[in-house]
Amino acid sequence: MGKPEQLLKDMKESIAKVLVGKEEVTELVMISLLSRGNILLEDVPGTGKTMLAKSIARSIDATFRRIQFTPDVLPSDVTGIQFFNPKEKSFEMRPGPVMTNILLADEINRATPRTQSSLLEVMEEGQVTIDGETLPLPKPFIVIATQNPVESQQGTFSLPEAQMDRFLMQIKVGYPTLEEEQMMIHMYKQEHPFETLSPIVSLKEIEEMQGEIGSIQLSSDVQTYLLSLIRETRESKQIEVGVSPRGTIAFMRSVQARAYLHGRDFVTPEDVKQLAPYVLCHRLVLSIDSSLKYTKEEVLQTILQELEVPVEAGAVEK
Repeated sequence: MGKPEQLLKDMKESIAKVLVGKEEVTELVMISLLSRGNILLEDVPGTGKTMLAKSIARSIDATFRRIQFTPDVLPSDVTGIQFFNPKEKSFEMRPGPVMTNILLADEINRATPRTQSSLLEVMEEGQVTIDGETLPLPKPFIVIATQNPVESQQGTFSLPEAQMDRFLMQIKVGYPTLEEEQMMIHMYKQEHPFETLSPIVSLKEIEEMQGEIGSIQLSSDVQTYLLSLIRETRESKQIEVGVSPRGTIAFMRSVQARAYLHGRDFVTPEDVKQLAPYVLCHRLVLSIDSSLKYTKEEVLQTILQELEVPVEAGAVEK
């Protein structure tokens, strides 16, 4: 297995064959994968959310399943069912598409709350229960969900706070720049570049790296900085609901994974600052008054600016 920083570089180069200008998003997805965390991709249609998930799966030699969520999708369509086989005169287990390494939950906010909740167990515990029988999911396993914010008021169901808290990160994919879109046109002229992708890392190597994340050190100063940021989200008058303890653990794992991918065996304050918007914002509920004036990102940035950064911040990468 090569060095983590080389793997990150190779992954970015691999995804760039299909999606131009998504290096930062690719890094965030890799951090989530190594942290065993789920991802919520949010942006308008056609920005490459589905292709990103498929490209990540192809690059790590993982199994990939996609569920197109609509209001008529049932929980059993996601998790699976016990069905009666008349030939054998017995019930048989038929697991759903959750039995995979990377599950793409496309337009998750189009499903009813009952169907959305069918993913709660798989996202948190890595297992699925079908008619009372519990089955472990393949490892590694993550959910990559997408939602379209433009149609959030029409024919959709907002994700409850309990489900939002189970996503490690919420990432906005964004439009490409003019230069990036010109490169896309050139890339897609003759054939779809997705067909040229090949695995660059095995599932076994991913599992090994996931196990190594825990050895990344957090100094007492960095740990205090991270926890102070969490506490501020709970005590701010602008925030009705702050980051949960589940969010604290997820945040810690993600900054460890970022340090690991950058070839360090210790976390810096810069790791905390860089990942805070992606890991924390979707876990916040602003007060009614604040929500009319500010976005969650603006409130969090204000907290980050006012919070004292450890001296160790001077040693971060440039």
